Amino acid sequence: MENNLKPIRVLIADDEPNQLELVRFNLKQENYEVTIALDGEQTLLLAQDILPDIIILDWMMPRMSGIEVCRHLRSNQVTKEIPIIILSARGEEGDRTLGLDTGADDYITKPFSPKELLSRMNAVLRRTRPFLTSKVLEYGDLHLDLSKKYLEVLGEKIILGPKEFEILSLLMERPGQVYSREQLLDNIWGHGINIGERTIDVHITRLRKALNKHSKKGSRGSVIRTVRSSGYALETDKI
Repeated sequence: MENNLKPIRVLIADDEPNQLELVRFNLKQENYEVTIALDGEQTLLLAQDILPDIIILDWMMPRMSGIEVCRHLRSNQVTKEIPIIILSARGEEGDRTLGLDTGADDYITKPFSPKELLSRMNAVLRRTRPFLTSKVLEYGDLHLDLSKKYLEVLGEKIILGPKEFEILSLLMERPGQVYSREQLLDNIWGHGINIGERTIDVHITRLRKALNKHSKKGSRGSVIRTVRSSGYALETDKI
């Protein structure tokens, strides 16, 4: 895996224990952050919950096939942009075409080597998630340096608290994407951490204050939009 500033989150969906462990072991060796799902329904729930950077999806799974899962992910506004690689023992041209036409970004036929999977994953990520290998995020006049951990607005450097920095980087990765409080907690504090969702509100308030402090018009913080009963998003029409 290329040298990234934060672990790339991978969701692996497979009901074959040996295959699952092989893939998980090799990804962890390359410093990927791995979550596993054992059936189609669990895959859909986890995909919406943790918003992985990429999904490795086996075709044949209990409760819902990989093709059905792929179709559901692509029809969901929250998950439709997540890159997907389908794994399958079905190597016929028609099967590959069906997988790609359903919305998969790549299709790998079993058996395959871990090295091939890693190479194909990196190729998909370079094409679909270029910000994952970048040291800088830019949106409008917001310039976020992921290596030196500071925000620059119109040439002025702003030092943010660690959690405020992580929240802003997540929002800037996908402008306009609405993140629920639960999703922000899972992505920044870690899945299953027992912290109240109102903690997010506190950090959003701090982030807005920091942005407003460095805005002549005092409205810079409004780029972070509150979506009632949903969460927060980077406001695309404010930049």
